Amino acid sequence: MIQTLIKWSAESYGLLPLMSVLLLATIAVIIERLYFYTKVLKAGDAMEHDVQLVKYQSVADLQAVAQHYEGTMQVDIDKTAIASRGEDAVTMDRHIEESIMWLLPKMDRNLWIVDTSVTLAPLLGLLGTIIGMIQSFNVLGSAAKGNPDMVTGGIAHALIATAFGLLIAIIAVVFLNYFNKKNRLALHQMELLKAMVINRLYGGGSTMHGSGREAAAGVKAAKPATA
Repeated sequence: MIQTLIKWSAESYGLLPLMSVLLLATIAVIIERLYFYTKVLKAGDAMEHDVQLVKYQSVADLQAVAQHYEGTMQVDIDKTAIASRGEDAVTMDRHIEESIMWLLPKMDRNLWIVDTSVTLAPLLGLLGTIIGMIQSFNVLGSAAKGNPDMVTGGIAHALIATAFGLLIAIIAVVFLNYFNKKNRLALHQMELLKAMVINRLYGGGSTMHGSGREAAAGVKAAKPATA
């Protein structure tokens, strides 16, 4: 088995080992990003719920939320709002927007590797196929009587590179689209938290308990029927 792999690696001029490294790097990024987005979105959902329960004009409640979610990415929004509470709402909005912009590089970190695999892996596979086909035609041209086994074997090795490249690209494009969706969802969470925090510091009225969907359902149920 090892001898076969070494032979294929030599015949592909090192392309198969290079594609294997690309696959391992892609899988490593996929595992890391899955853990990252799961943790970030879970913390964002919980923080949305807690900020929704904060009373209007209550800086102490927001400080308690910030302490509870210390270490999460979204806590910077709460801390920035508390630090800017002496400013007007527009200025606070700009300060929070700046803190969100500083968080964006963390959200798409290393995704360029997955994005590169989508394009690079099929190209490497195509290059390996071309190299294999050239070797097959060289064997066919140099053989006096022609050896079908040597020719078809070279073509089979060439198609392995194509299949390997397509496999890497398929895995990469599926998870890249998935992570792009999670990235947009995390950004939406931060924009929502920004609006909620500003409203809690500058708004008024009663807080709506539960999720927005539950609150809307409660308002609808409480509305008296008209004759």
